[in-house]
Amino acid sequence: MRIATIQFKAIKGNIEKNLKNHIKWIKEVIRHQADIAFFPELSLTGYEPDLAESLATNQDDTRLDVIQNLSDENNIIIGVGLPTKEEGDVLISMIIFQPHKDRITYSKQYLYPPEEAIFKAGKNPLVLNFEAEVVSPAICYETTNKAHCEFAKRNNATIYMASVLSSINGIDDEQKRLSGIARNNRLITLMANYVGESGGYECAGRSAVWNEDGELVGQLGDKEEGFIIYDTKSKEIITSTAAIY
Repeated sequence: MRIATIQFKAIKGNIEKNLKNHIKWIKEVIRHQADIAFFPELSLTGYEPDLAESLATNQDDTRLDVIQNLSDENNIIIGVGLPTKEEGDVLISMIIFQPHKDRITYSKQYLYPPEEAIFKAGKNPLVLNFEAEVVSPAICYETTNKAHCEFAKRNNATIYMASVLSSINGIDDEQKRLSGIARNNRLITLMANYVGESGGYECAGRSAVWNEDGELVGQLGDKEEGFIIYDTKSKEIITSTAAIY
């Protein structure tokens, strides 16, 4: 299985323009035969808590049909970030597209304390079974909570997929923590982060992949958009970047 983590610069609150950039990068990883691709936390809006309620939607939003079509036509699973609404509550969610299947909404279960005034915690723990791999999605602050990783292991996860916003001040701790998750739980661990500014944070980039020993096997820089693809069978790494204008 080839898994792509996509490093992304979001335009604040602009779903339409961010969607176009998502499509560009999805097509790029498709060219390299990726089986799964995922983006940073709240990637379609940027990490903008103050705008989340006005931008929140759901997995059936017709603007997302183009991503479903790419999934269907290219046999690829895609995870994108979006604020969603459920019974009046706003959640930090990852919309997961699978070929010729209903979409799945996974919502962040463990909120960063400042988020608690705006967002509701999700109640739908899950892992995703894809061929020989079992993937556990994690949204940013969830990586700090032992219960999240323990659920992944109880459900036989082989891959831990962290969709984050990590700032230049937090990236070293984030990477150390994810390396430890990989090593201590024997999980291939990937991180997708932003570059540029989002939510008032200067984002650090450095999206990365760690093997089951916690060894860093691939990493992007701190300024450019791009992707890393990790082949779980051959252990091959493919990277590509593009300057931000």
